[in-house]
Amino acid sequence: MIKYKRIIILINLVILLGLFNNSILQKEELISDGQLILLELAPVDPRSLMQGDYMRLRYAISDNINSGSISKRGFCVVKLEENGIAKKVRIQENKTPINDNEFLIEYTSKRRRGINIGAESYFFQEGEAKRYETAKYGGIKVDNQGNSLLIGLYDENFSKIE
Repeated sequence: MIKYKRIIILINLVILLGLFNNSILQKEELISDGQLILLELAPVDPRSLMQGDYMRLRYAISDNINSGSISKRGFCVVKLEENGIAKKVRIQENKTPINDNEFLIEYTSKRRRGINIGAESYFFQEGEAKRYETAKYGGIKVDNQGNSLLIGLYDENFSKIE
């Protein structure tokens, strides 16, 4: 009986590690192959006593959205301007329809107003808050399925803050 328990535990561990590694590979692929989109930021307090220095992010594309009028999960369709800044075109429940030069960003609806795209916090080294106060854009990489990953913050000159 003890032998079977160890085998079951080992099988579960292998499955868990496989799923974890698959998730990492998907994020690495998104970083290398995804489309860079700059989302305009709205200012919020960049400090947390419990978590250290970080910036809570709020995006302009989530403004003026009534959570009661949209589904809890869906896609924000954005179109890029010449400078790479995304402007909201529409909110839709499914991945289609999508037109040329439009990109999907998967969202969940917030309780109050707006949407959450899953990149609402940016952590940085303690004592570096001044550097990130100039951030005007959140840089995310998106794929054609609507998955997004925050890769950094950008200043008014569209330069990544390092």
